[in-house]
Amino acid sequence: MRFKANITGKEMGKMKTNEKNISLKEALQLNHRAYKLFYRYYPKLILSQISLTIWKALTPYIIIYLSALVIEELAGDRSPDRIRFLVTITLLSGAGISLISAFLKKWKRTWSAGLGMKIKRILCEKLFDMDYCDLDDSKTMELYSSIIQNLNGPGWGLYNVLLNYEALCSEGFSIICGLSMTISLFTSQIPKTAEKLVILNNPVCVTAIISVMVLITWFSPVLAGKAGKYWVRSADLHTFSNRLFAYYGRLGYDSKKAADMRIYQQEKICEKHNLSKENPFGSKGLFARYGKGPVGFYMAASSAVSVIFTGIAYVFVCLKAWTGAFGIGAVTKYISSITKVYSSVSGCISTIEDMQNNAVFLKQTFEFLDIPNNMYQGSLTTEKRSDRKYEIEFQNVSFRYPGCEQYALRNINLKFKIGQKLAVVGMNGSGKTTFIKLLCRLYDPTEGKILLNGIDIRKYNYKEYMMIFSVVFQDFKLFSLTLGENVAAKINYDEEKVKSALKKSGFYNRLSTMPEGLNTYLYKDFNKKGIIISGGEAQKIAIARAIYKNAPFIILDEPTAALDPIAEAEIYEKFNEITGDKTAIYISHRLSSCKFCDKIVVFHEGSVIQTGTHQELAADKSGKYFQLWTAQAQYYR
Repeated sequence: MRFKANITGKEMGKMKTNEKNISLKEALQLNHRAYKLFYRYYPKLILSQISLTIWKALTPYIIIYLSALVIEELAGDRSPDRIRFLVTITLLSGAGISLISAFLKKWKRTWSAGLGMKIKRILCEKLFDMDYCDLDDSKTMELYSSIIQNLNGPGWGLYNVLLNYEALCSEGFSIICGLSMTISLFTSQIPKTAEKLVILNNPVCVTAIISVMVLITWFSPVLAGKAGKYWVRSADLHTFSNRLFAYYGRLGYDSKKAADMRIYQQEKICEKHNLSKENPFGSKGLFARYGKGPVGFYMAASSAVSVIFTGIAYVFVCLKAWTGAFGIGAVTKYISSITKVYSSVSGCISTIEDMQNNAVFLKQTFEFLDIPNNMYQGSLTTEKRSDRKYEIEFQNVSFRYPGCEQYALRNINLKFKIGQKLAVVGMNGSGKTTFIKLLCRLYDPTEGKILLNGIDIRKYNYKEYMMIFSVVFQDFKLFSLTLGENVAAKINYDEEKVKSALKKSGFYNRLSTMPEGLNTYLYKDFNKKGIIISGGEAQKIAIARAIYKNAPFIILDEPTAALDPIAEAEIYEKFNEITGDKTAIYISHRLSSCKFCDKIVVFHEGSVIQTGTHQELAADKSGKYFQLWTAQAQYYR
């Protein structure tokens, strides 16, 4: 279900929500699969949960049984020795139970800590393992975002699986223990002297009472489950509303947007989404109407039915005790056990309802986790050549992005000579970045093939093939780690090698001013002493990272876009030092920076339309390169 970003709260409230029906069998299968997934990743978490759950389910009945014996003795013979013995056993049992419970709780808390992060680890591992083409697909990211929103909101999806299994296990054991203590309630006979109440001994009467209790036990959680289905049907609306709140509710915290917000008074836009009483979470919104209407009714009815059961249980037990069917001590035992059985059966039914409701979100989660890796991984080892003699050739390569009919690249034929400095130029949207993605095998060609030393790159081991490239992407990212870790892209690194890379990229002078040198954190996310770096400084660090990797191919996509003219000139002067004997590919809109490259390739509308040196292309006044060169050069004359 899709929503328009400019939709009003009232319109959102009127929207029809999705009906999502999953059979009980499929729901149980999805929940079971999710539980096995948790066990595969965190077996001790599951074992600690099961151990504590069973212990908590069994121990209440021990105290109930011993308390009943104490009361029975007080109401009967009142033997001091017997009472002393029973009280001592009860107290010791309580102390032992508390001690073991504390140990099991600590064990479980230890492994349950950061459960949300544990779940995100499972999802992130899938993201890292996924083919880049799928990761780059907006549908995949929408699916991932929806899973995270549901997880962070009501806990739908993997988070609720553990809670539901814990509840189901606990209620199951409680039912078994409770029934074993309750059976004698229905089998104990009322004395014939009770006259009219003797009818309670009749099997038909006993069956009728049990049937009424079972019916009430089933009906109460069913009503609660009906209330829960409203939230499931509104999940898309809930997710979208959370997205709006997450964006507009945090705009004031984003320092990068602070200036624009003040200049254009954009806080008014935030008020529209955050302060409206008619948005889904507002007092006049859809969820408030649910609470005042059907959801409130079903929850109230469920509670009312629960009270009716308790009343019937009390009347039945007290009548039998009053007629002499059992002693006063047994009243405590029977009332406690039968109400416990009721709440446990009710809880089981309610949990199964929750599992069925949650299955909708588990299905979405497994849709994400089951995205297949269709890119052939290859098995050939990428030859580690000390002479760096790697040659790449594009043969009739065409490519179009998934879901697009128009080709991003068409019939590309190129051959890179070893050690060559190649410049790739062209207007926005001409296919330059797509060309790099294919070269690095982030995507595979739709048609044609790319060869490394005469062999199709798809036949090489995928990870090994990617190791021969150092890339500074146009939209590169640095992390809130230390400077050294950012450059080396690892925790343990060669400090001298990092410094050498920073020197070549022009960042070395800035390094000398940093309070902790290479151990200085970038940004302040995790360290108050972290430094805020400019766009130009970030670009130099990204170039240093590419230098540190020391791969045979170095690719620079707009590497000087954020640099001032002096810093840019320094990079040009050091370009040969930076690239050394590597094969270098240089993408830029600034054609003046291409003059030092051995060969220039001009892209236009997905095709290569010109190749040659700067002098050759600039001399062709009918060519695209001359047109681009002239357009830029006029501002420098």
